[in-house]
Order: sequence, then structure tokens, then C-alpha cells
Amino acid sequence: MSKMICKNLTKTYGKKTVLENLNLTLESGKIYGLIGRNGAGKTTMLSIMSNQNPATSGMVTLDGENIWENRKALDRICFSRELNISAESGLGAYTVKKYLAAAACYFVHWDKEMAQRLMELFELNPKTKLNKLSKGMLSMVTIIVALASKAEFTFLDEPVAGLDVVAREQFYKLLLDEYTETGRTFVISTHIIEEAADVMEEVIIIDKGRIIRHENTQELVDSARYVSGLADQVDGAVDGLEQHHAEKMGRSKGVTVLLEEGQDLNPGFDVTVQSVNLQKIFVSLCGEEVKS
Repeated sequence: MSKMICKNLTKTYGKKTVLENLNLTLESGKIYGLIGRNGAGKTTMLSIMSNQNPATSGMVTLDGENIWENRKALDRICFSRELNISAESGLGAYTVKKYLAAAACYFVHWDKEMAQRLMELFELNPKTKLNKLSKGMLSMVTIIVALASKAEFTFLDEPVAGLDVVAREQFYKLLLDEYTETGRTFVISTHIIEEAADVMEEVIIIDKGRIIRHENTQELVDSARYVSGLADQVDGAVDGLEQHHAEKMGRSKGVTVLLEEGQDLNPGFDVTVQSVNLQKIFVSLCGEEVKS
């Protein structure tokens, strides 16, 4: 089993620390979800893991080899990120066909037939310049690059940005089909959490440059409860348990708890207990307490 390991990754820009002592292991043959608020460090982390950005300290290894300027390791990695077209970059003058041809030169395992098939599926005109494409169409181009790269470790940064609900469903089906057929490792960074939750085998939650949770997605969801009622009753029911994002409204209170294996709420208290989805867990872990 191949492994990509991030060890003590730190990234600073001047006095600003974007990533701080980050440690992470990715195993081959899994789909990971990477979620975090804007500015949490998601894109920076993925850019370092794909050799597009140097770490200030720490390292990334793939099967024990440092990936930095390591052509052999980089042939196994693809980071397909949002295309930000500007007049200054000159990228906007590229046609879809020319941009994909450039990608084919970079990725040694490029699947030309898949790229052509996806271009037809997404109804992209190969002669259209990138600066003439909508945000959703630009996302389709990044999806084509990610899937047709055939890279063993493939990272996608906001792949569904600008896509309508039908196109998003289409993308996740394509992703699962490719994963099932090849066993490739995918990391999907997205803000549309609940739509992606079903395809994420493991979820990585990053907040303020640190990974605060890395768990099996279903196990994390199964462990969460939202407990509400009169404040004293809620406090009694959750005493001693891991609590997040307390919401106080007069005499009432709501709080999300994450139970460890074998744990349960304290008995004998009059509270309402609800299940919690992944998006609610994320808000609970990365949001602030609400008081009124």
C-alpha cells in the first residue's frame, strides 16, 4: 500500500503562519474529503503536497521519498485547482484544446481518450478560449485534467465551483466510477459538504492551519449528537462528554457532542437528542459559541 506522509509541515508568509506543524498520512485507494473555512490552509496544504509550493519547514514523502523536485514521485501526483483567468497571466488566450494538450505533456499517464470523452460529455467546445468560459465550464476543465491525468494521488480544489446540481451529481458519479475502476486516491476540497459526504471515505477537517479531525466519515457522523433543552438539563446530560458549539438562548441551550466508543449521554435528564450530519459537525468544530 502506497502512503503519502506530511511531517511537521509549516508554511509562513512573512509574519503570517498559514500551516502550523501539520501531520497527515494518506493511504492509497481512498477518497478523502478536505474541509475547512476560507483561509484555513486547504489550498496551501495541497499545493505543498503536489510540489507547487515549498514548505517553510517539514516535508512530504511518497513511499519514503521526499517529493520535492522528485520527478519520479511527481509523476504520481496531480493537483487540479480552480482556474483564475486574468489578462495578465496570458492563460485566458489558451483554447480548451491547447490547455488540455499542455496538461497531456505534463502528466505521463495522461488518458487522451478519456479527456476527449469528458470534453464531449460536458459539451465543451475545444476551440473556445478559457477567458470565454463560465466559472462552471472552467470547473469542468479542471475535472477533465484531474480524471484524465490518471495520477495515483489526485487532489481537486473546489471541483464543483459554479456547477449546477445536475453537473455536480454527474461529477461525483464520474469520480466514483474512476475510483472503482482504478483504485486511485482522491482528495476533494469543497465547501459543499453534504453533497460530497457520501463519497468521502475519510474526512480531514482543517482549521486555522491545523488538522483538528481526521476520521472515517461515517464513524464521525455516527458519533455525533445534538442535545437541546433547558440549560441545566442539557449540562447534566452532556457532563464529561466532548462538547462543541454551545448555543444559549435564554434558559435553553443546545450543544453538539462527539461520543467515544461505548459512551452515551448521562441518563435521567429531560433533553431532546438529534442526529447530526457532517456539515453540522463541521460548523460545531469550527464555529463560535452562540449566546443570546
